[in-house]
Amino acid sequence: MPLATTRRTGLVDQVIGQLRAAISSGEWPVDRRIPTETELTETLGVGRNTVREAIRALAHSGLLEVRQGDGTYVRATSEVCGAIRRLAGTELREVLQVRRSLEVEGARLAAEARTDDDLARLTELLAERDRAQQDGLLEDFARADAEFHLMVVHCGHNRLLSELYRGLTEVVTASVAATSHDRLAEHADLGHQGLLDAIADRDPARAAVEAGGFLDQLLSLSFNVRGHDGAPG
Repeated sequence: MPLATTRRTGLVDQVIGQLRAAISSGEWPVDRRIPTETELTETLGVGRNTVREAIRALAHSGLLEVRQGDGTYVRATSEVCGAIRRLAGTELREVLQVRRSLEVEGARLAAEARTDDDLARLTELLAERDRAQQDGLLEDFARADAEFHLMVVHCGHNRLLSELYRGLTEVVTASVAATSHDRLAEHADLGHQGLLDAIADRDPARAAVEAGGFLDQLLSLSFNVRGHDGAPG
């Protein structure tokens, strides 16, 4: 989505809105650097101070992170996600424990509320995930895996639950990205066909069990990923 030239009233608010839209839409992915102040100034047709003030506001709300000497990076896709990332810090195990609670309920709701279109998208994402695993494409696997789990929660059609879960997903993704490819490969052994089948069969109890079992395995692996005391391993 190209940024549009702003009007001359409420410039800071307009720039904030356009930068937030670029972030929330995924045009600027999490943990990627955004265009420089000079580039944004030229694209938006506003002064450098206006751009700087908008970036400062979004950094304060947790969407952006200004790294001196390196640029400005996307930290989260929404204020809720940013707040969760600040609270979660680096404790992967604590994040997974909370994620388990949300994902079990998300799977239960998905089995009750999913549509045929939802199920078709879940099936596509799982096939994409499995292909990436078989081909050893770990970055593609991690992306498809995250999209699959987010889609499971989305299938429950509870917007608040989806937003909370998205925030935790970003924290987990950021943490796992710092681990070795060998450790990420361990996660690839955790299959999701049983979860997909339970959602397809509209069986909430079985879907919850499948989702809980998967997260229990991740919690077990988190000791290997980060060390026995919760610090990076």
